[in-house]
Amino acid sequence: MTTQYYTATSLDGYIATEDNSLEWLFPLGNVNDTSYPAFIAEVGALAMGSSTYEWMLRHAQTVTAETGSAWPYTQPTWIFSSRKLPAIPGAKLHFVQGDVRPVHAAMQGAAGGKNLWVVGGGDLAGQFYDAGLLDEVIVQIGSVTLGKGKPLFPRRLTSPPLRLDSVRQVGTGFAELRYTVPRPAA
Repeated sequence: MTTQYYTATSLDGYIATEDNSLEWLFPLGNVNDTSYPAFIAEVGALAMGSSTYEWMLRHAQTVTAETGSAWPYTQPTWIFSSRKLPAIPGAKLHFVQGDVRPVHAAMQGAAGGKNLWVVGGGDLAGQFYDAGLLDEVIVQIGSVTLGKGKPLFPRRLTSPPLRLDSVRQVGTGFAELRYTVPRPAA
């Protein structure tokens, strides 16, 4: 069981625009050409920040058109938010706040031995990293720049640095990088 941060970013390091839009992402390629189909098949539980969840709520028609459902995940999902958010009927959602450690333990229990996906945003992935719970970063770097927005990983991570495991070109719009998150020396 691996805890993974799988995401896409602009060349200048933003996962969304300053108004939480992901529209920049879609013209760059087809998700079925990426590692996503194989990746999601190995995921047993998800953690998601409120901005990502709210984007999905605002774009329910687009999500439904793409996936056939307003909620594209069958896995249980923990939504981190300090606000009360509406639930999506039929989705296995848990609304939580605070420390990621007890949520990570609950996710492990629900995942059935499969991997855990920290969907986003970057700060939520950083909280899993800060708690020593992040094992892998899989990032698809798009061939666009946004100038400003929501950062990929708003943490200083220098010692030890991530270990690059693989690089793969995805069409003409993406480079996919896979990193292992090393544990700091004791």
